[in-house]
Amino acid sequence: MRIPAHSVCTAIRDDIVAGVYERGSRLTEELLARRYGVSRVPVREALRTLEAEGFVVTRRHAGACVAEPTEQEAADLLEMRMLLEPLGAARAAQRRTEAHLKVLRGLVRLGQERARRGSSEDLRSLGGWFHETLAQASGSHALTSMLTQLRHKIAWMYTVEAPANPVESWAEHGAIVDAVARGDQERARTVTALHTERATAAHRLRFSGGAERVDRVRTSQPPVNMTGLRH
Repeated sequence: MRIPAHSVCTAIRDDIVAGVYERGSRLTEELLARRYGVSRVPVREALRTLEAEGFVVTRRHAGACVAEPTEQEAADLLEMRMLLEPLGAARAAQRRTEAHLKVLRGLVRLGQERARRGSSEDLRSLGGWFHETLAQASGSHALTSMLTQLRHKIAWMYTVEAPANPVESWAEHGAIVDAVARGDQERARTVTALHTERATAAHRLRFSGGAERVDRVRTSQPPVNMTGLRH
């Protein structure tokens, strides 16, 4: 059975994000084909896709290598997410389905329950699922793809500290869902911008030794009153 290139691409990307392949290391088609049990054709296609996404670069005399993003490039990713996450939430307020709302509300309930228990590992996964679902609720394939790619690249370049107050963090998730459910685009945008800004402050660059916390990204959004929106 021929394994599709997108499956090989996902496997290689996941290994890059996990640090299996170090930044700057060579990615030879032969070794990758052997590792994933496929022919060189899907590997070649996967490397082209990963190069377009920014995970891989092609170097003269070396071929495909894992990219080595600069600190500025890494910071740009967080700024892009600061712009796109609120946009996605505003679009979700317009276009979400009842199925999206059901999943989002279920994730918020689980997140709040785990936050009270202090289950940090569960919270990380639940947070990822929440934001993936919120992006899908935007009804925009292009926006969803961009946000998914941003999350992958940010996970590759940064470690993230657990929120100091996970209960408050999940109250913000709940406020986002409330705004989306009411179809309140501006409220959804504003609360998501605040939530994303707070999350950004917890990111530390992996390749700088994690010594420096990312500077808080400034926004033009005013503080958001969370009163009455916490569950």
